[in-house]
Amino acid sequence: MSRRRGERLERAILDATWELLTQMGYAKLTMEAVAARAGTSRPVIHRRWPTRAQLALAALDHAAPVDTEPPDTGGLRTDLLAMMEHVARLLGSVHGEVLAGMAVETARDPEAARALRARLASRAQGGQVATIVRRAIERDEIPAVRLPSRVVKLPFDLVRNEVVLYGLPPSEDAITEIVDFIVIPAILHAPASERVQAG
Repeated sequence: MSRRRGERLERAILDATWELLTQMGYAKLTMEAVAARAGTSRPVIHRRWPTRAQLALAALDHAAPVDTEPPDTGGLRTDLLAMMEHVARLLGSVHGEVLAGMAVETARDPEAARALRARLASRAQGGQVATIVRRAIERDEIPAVRLPSRVVKLPFDLVRNEVVLYGLPPSEDAITEIVDFIVIPAILHAPASERVQAG
């Protein structure tokens, strides 16, 4: 099989997976159903994505990738609000259903747990927070700080926690409270630095 044909087949598999996820949800997704819709076989899919969890996450990245460029509204608070509202909308869609379904599945499926941890660890969202804070420092809006890794991940952890625990993304009022009373105070209390860093 040529590389070009392989890429076409991969797109067909991921498109089929995404269609099934949007139609029936993660809990009912099966490799067999994906294979039938994509016009291939389960072993072909399994060689590329050994588990259902890995396949579902790949389909998310393929069909609805997370934006990597953060908003630039001209202010730290409004940047953070816009970023978190975007994440909340994203997690209120199929993304959230898949992540919530995987969170349940991790209790009985170590492969799902590993795939979910890898997904969360590899997200570019921490870079968005660092960029937003760097811009605020460059505007002399806040002092230069060094962002601990937990602060970098905090906005996304809090939004994701709401989705996983309650099945819904946080409301605009909840996002405002998270930004005003948790995220911004954590940023402002980060250690002083010559320039912003993550970690």
